[in-house]
Amino acid sequence: MTDLLSRRNALKNLALAAGVLAVPASRVASAAATPHLAVTEPTAVALGYHEDAKSVDAKKFPTYKAEQNCANCLQLTGKAGEAWRPCNLFPGKLVAEKGWCKVWVKKPA
Repeated sequence: MTDLLSRRNALKNLALAAGVLAVPASRVASAAATPHLAVTEPTAVALGYHEDAKSVDAKKFPTYKAEQNCANCLQLTGKAGEAWRPCNLFPGKLVAEKGWCKVWVKKPA
């Protein structure tokens, strides 16, 4: 009976380990499959999204300041330093870290 229990525990642990190893691989695959936000998408146009904050026309977007970009915005999530990251405003899309939109909110220090 002891052999059966230890074999059962070994198989259970093996299955658990295989499941744990599979999760990060699937997350990487889904992150790689996430599309970039196109500046022509209706929500991007409505929010004045630019892939490069340096290209923002300050006359057209008077709330824009030179030090603002997606990297220092509260809405941007994901791993710092990645060129394209998720944003709370554009679910299911990745935005450029050096981008900008008119809903920019300073990230707390």
